[in-house]
Amino acid sequence: MKLSEGVEWALHSCLNLAWLPPGRAVSATRLAAFYELPAAYLNKQLQALVRAGLLASTSGPRGGFRLARAPEEITLLDVVTAIEGPEEAFRCEQILRQGPGGSPDVDYRQACLISQAMRRADLAWRRELAGQTLAELKAAVERRYPDTPGNTRGRFAEMFS
Repeated sequence: MKLSEGVEWALHSCLNLAWLPPGRAVSATRLAAFYELPAAYLNKQLQALVRAGLLASTSGPRGGFRLARAPEEITLLDVVTAIEGPEEAFRCEQILRQGPGGSPDVDYRQACLISQAMRRADLAWRRELAGQTLAELKAAVERRYPDTPGNTRGRFAEMFS
């Protein structure tokens, strides 16, 4: 399975927004400049997060993006689903219908052992992502790299001056 780079960008953007004072909005241009990303493409990812209710956006000179929910209420799966969509990674096309002994009356998505194995793997992956919140990720980064929150706030402060 390969996720788009937009997932990485969205996760890092959400994490950076979690370190800012509550209600502080950051423009897509400033968020993109933080990692030297293309602003237009990052903006598309941020808009997807807004549509999913994970970010809120405000317009105007002090506008931008901010978390719409507390970090404890945002899972990694929420972000991945907002960017990639809710579809399963493996899509059974039921090719067994065309194979020897295949039957048009059988739902091979349910009967095929390959389909079942792939569905179990997808569910395990989704459970893992759903079980980890942005707050937990934020806390883990703060333990391992204690300077990161201050450096992030400082970098955005420089951009705002």
